[in-house]
Amino acid sequence: MNLILMRPIPVSSLTQQGKIMLLTLLTALFLSAAQANDPAPPTVHDVPAAETLKPEVFDRLTEFAPPAPRHAEAVNADWPRFLGPTDNCISPETHLLSSFPEGGLEKVWELEKGTGYTSPVIVDGKLVFFDRIEDEEIVDCLDPETGRRFWTYSYPVQYSDRYGFNNGPRASAVLSKGKVYTLGVTSILTCLDLASGSLIWQRVLDEEFDLADFFFGHGSCPLIFDGKVIVPMGTNLEEKGISVAAFDEDTGELLWTTEHEWNASYASPIIAELQGEPRLLVFQGGESDPAFGGLLAINPQTGELLDAFPWRPDKYESVNSSTPVPVGDNQVFLTASYQHGAVLLKFNESLKWEPVWKAPEFGMHWMTPLLLDGQLYGFRGRNEPDAWLASYDVATGTENWREDEEWSIPLESGRDYRMKYLRGSLLHADGKTYALGELGSLGIFKLSQEGVETLDRTQLFLARSTWSLPVLHRGLLYVSQHEADVDGNGPRLICYDLRAVAK
Repeated sequence: MNLILMRPIPVSSLTQQGKIMLLTLLTALFLSAAQANDPAPPTVHDVPAAETLKPEVFDRLTEFAPPAPRHAEAVNADWPRFLGPTDNCISPETHLLSSFPEGGLEKVWELEKGTGYTSPVIVDGKLVFFDRIEDEEIVDCLDPETGRRFWTYSYPVQYSDRYGFNNGPRASAVLSKGKVYTLGVTSILTCLDLASGSLIWQRVLDEEFDLADFFFGHGSCPLIFDGKVIVPMGTNLEEKGISVAAFDEDTGELLWTTEHEWNASYASPIIAELQGEPRLLVFQGGESDPAFGGLLAINPQTGELLDAFPWRPDKYESVNSSTPVPVGDNQVFLTASYQHGAVLLKFNESLKWEPVWKAPEFGMHWMTPLLLDGQLYGFRGRNEPDAWLASYDVATGTENWREDEEWSIPLESGRDYRMKYLRGSLLHADGKTYALGELGSLGIFKLSQEGVETLDRTQLFLARSTWSLPVLHRGLLYVSQHEADVDGNGPRLICYDLRAVAK
C-alpha cells in the first residue's frame, strides 16, 4: 500500500470556492457520522399496492345526520397537525356559523374513544385519530364526514400515569406526504402508510436512546420538515445528552442530534423564518431536578444549536407546554405557567436570543396563544380558579384587557351550575374566534385590542379536561371529550356541523 503524506493547508489560503467545497464535505461527513451512530436503524417494510378502501361502520361509531351542504364559495383547508395548517391555531376556512342554532350545534357523528389527550388530523379526505383502548395504542383512519373507518392499526403499550391523569397518548398524529406519524406515551415512534394503514417503520426511542423520565409520558408532537421527523428527546446523561433528534421520514434512520441538557417538554417544535433562514424552535423543559428548560434555536438541516434561552418555572413539578409563537420582525413569544409568565424574544443578527419585554401575569398552562393584528390573546392561569382571558400588545408588552366571563347553565337536578371558560383554547377562522372552555363550553368571540365581544355561546357537554384544541375541516368542527360527562357519556370524539349555507 502506498501512503501519501500531505502537509496541512491553512483554511485562510483557500479560495472562496475551496472554502465552500470544504464546508460541503464537512457537512456530509457530519451527517454520515450521525447516521453511522444510529443505535437501532428500523426495518423498513414494503407498502402493498394501492387499493381503494371503502369506509365501514364499526361498533364504536354513532352516526346522526349528514351535515349541511358546503357553500359553493367556501374556502377549505386540511388540518395536518394539531395546531392547524400553519401551526398557529388559525384556519383560512370561510362560511362558518356566526351564531348557534336553537338547541345547539348539530352532531354529525361521534366516536367512543379511549384514553389520551389528542386531537384528530385530516388530509385528503382521511381523518386520523390516535388514542389508547385497554392495553393498546390505536391509530384509526376515518372518513371525516361520516366517521366510518378505512383502517385501524394498533400495538401493545404499558404505561400508568403517576399523577392520576389518563394513560393514553398526549401527542396527536401528524400527516405528511401520504404518511402518518405518531409518538406514543412511551416514546414509540411509528410511521404508517395513510392509504392502507400498513406499517412502514417503527422505533422504540426509550429503549434505543435511554430517554429521561417524563412527568406525564412523552407528549410533544413530532415535526415533519424537509424530509425529517424531528422529535424532542432528552436522555439520561449526567451532562449534555440528546435533547432533540431528527429521523429520515422514509426510513426512520437517525440523521442528526442536538446535544443539550434540557429534556422534552409538552410543547411541540415549529419552524420559523428568523434572520432570513428557517430555524427550528424547540421549547424544552420536562422532568428535571433542579427544574430547567427554555427555547432552543437549531439549524434544521444539521441539528447545530444556535442559541438557548432559559425560560422555565423553578418548581420541580412544572412543565413548559405552550408552543412558541413567531410574531414577525425576528421575534418569538414564549409563555409558561406556575407564576413564571411570558417573554418576547428577538433573534438578533448574531443568531442569539435577547429579551424585548416580559409579562409576569400572562403565563399560560398549555394553550398556544393566538396572534391577531399585532395583539396576543390567551387563557392564562395554572389552575381552574386563577384562569382568565387576557390580551397583550406585541409592540409594547402592555396588557390591553382581561376578561373572566361567568354564566349559569341548568342541570337536570333543577340547580344552576356556575360556568367559566377557565383554561380554554382559541381557534380563529372566518373573521371570528371560537373559544372552547375546559368544561365543554363553546363560544364565538370578536377579539380586538379594545376588548372581547361574545357573539354566541353553547354548551356542547359538561365534562372536565376538555384541553385539546378543536379541529376545523370543510366546515365541520371536531372536539375531543376526554372525560365522562354529567349525562353519563364516556370520552368521545364528536363531529359538529359548523357550516353556514347560503339563504
